[in-house]
Amino acid sequence: MSEITEYETVIGLEIHVQLQTQTKMFCGCPLEFGAPPNTHTCPVCLGLPGALPVTNAEAIHFGLMMGMALGSELAPRSIFHRKNYFYPDSPKAYQISQYDEPLCLGGQLGDVRIHRVHLEEDAAKLVHIGASGRLHASDASIVDFNRCGTPLAEIVTEPDLRDATVAAEWLRMLRTTLRALGVSDVNMEEGSLRCDANISIRPVGTSELGTKTELKNMNSFRYIERGIRAEVARQTAIVRGGGRVEQETLHFDPRTEAITSLRSKEEAHDYRYFPEPDLTPVAISSEMLDRARAALPELPLARAERFASEHGLNEESAHLLAFRSELGDYFEEAHAGNGVEPQPLANWVANELMPRLGADVDPADSQVAPAALAKLVSMVGAKEVTGAGARQVLDRLVAEGGDPVAIVEAEGLGAVGGADSLAPIVTAALDANPDVAEKLRGGDMKPIGVIVGFVMKETKGRADGKEITRLVREQLGL
Repeated sequence: MSEITEYETVIGLEIHVQLQTQTKMFCGCPLEFGAPPNTHTCPVCLGLPGALPVTNAEAIHFGLMMGMALGSELAPRSIFHRKNYFYPDSPKAYQISQYDEPLCLGGQLGDVRIHRVHLEEDAAKLVHIGASGRLHASDASIVDFNRCGTPLAEIVTEPDLRDATVAAEWLRMLRTTLRALGVSDVNMEEGSLRCDANISIRPVGTSELGTKTELKNMNSFRYIERGIRAEVARQTAIVRGGGRVEQETLHFDPRTEAITSLRSKEEAHDYRYFPEPDLTPVAISSEMLDRARAALPELPLARAERFASEHGLNEESAHLLAFRSELGDYFEEAHAGNGVEPQPLANWVANELMPRLGADVDPADSQVAPAALAKLVSMVGAKEVTGAGARQVLDRLVAEGGDPVAIVEAEGLGAVGGADSLAPIVTAALDANPDVAEKLRGGDMKPIGVIVGFVMKETKGRADGKEITRLVREQLGL
């Protein structure tokens, strides 16, 4: 009996980003999420005869910013095409998109290469009404055309991802980058960021790509991870059973984890692309490039590198603070001019402050002033207060704000300092626990916690554990 072949997963992503412009891609209708249905429409976005589109210049600007941020090659000339297909949410029976002359080609984010970034318009929103999961004659479908014509940027990656969790993490990196650029609110719950995943498997050690399927319109990171895993399991079962994976477009139901076929996968010729006759080519001028370049902020990857090089933060801290911009901003304000060690400060922001505030709270909106946290961390470093005492102080700061020095004094939380203060208490602890002292003399340091606990109780938690251990060793001649 032959051994079971191990398979490698190959994943490429297609990400649709709703651009945060004031108006739609080819008309002047305003963009307003949650507006009453069909209140932001016009002859252009409804596809009425004789209506002529005009390209949104701000969408082009945002596209150039994205291309620069991703290190793409920017096309000096780019054109729009008609992508023909019939569906109820597409009133023109075609979509204006870019085909063989997109705005951006190539690029990279992290370890994932970018294939292209192109601009297009979104379809309308189709809503099925019915009590059952399946449509019946008594059910209905309605269309809200407010979304129709919304400017989209589609980011297509190369098939460089090999794991569902890594794919979701990379998408988080992309979302943070796009948010930093200010080109989109990237709100997945509102559909501003949607992801399709192209998935295939192949025997480990081979380079030829397998037949891919496409999971459509996933709008949460958890949804993406679960969907990819389910599809990999489905493909693996098919291949191991002697079958062949069919190229098709699929839907993953996160409630049941069922995967169902939507349609056989189209090829480019099925869309009958041809240049949009009502739009002139987009010619990128030096002024447009200068404006896009001037608008670029410090991007998260660059900020993480700066945190590591300038402040000496470890990789985990640098990445967390850079990719949670509100934490990075708070950290930098706390560090600036306050003489606090960067790594301990970063640890307190991530491990102590944020758990107390909650994951979705901006620390700048809290009662804890950046300078107050910096002072508290400095006091811990100077052994003016123990870690346990500082955590009590932080609880007060979160609840009421204030000055950590004043709180330490008012609550009597100052550390019991030097050897002169602690030595008699350590002696008393050893005298009260002769059996423990004997084990320590014999080289068994496990019971030292008894001595530490005794001293902590006597000092109400204000002693430094390392100093206690040092004094124990000194008094026992270890």
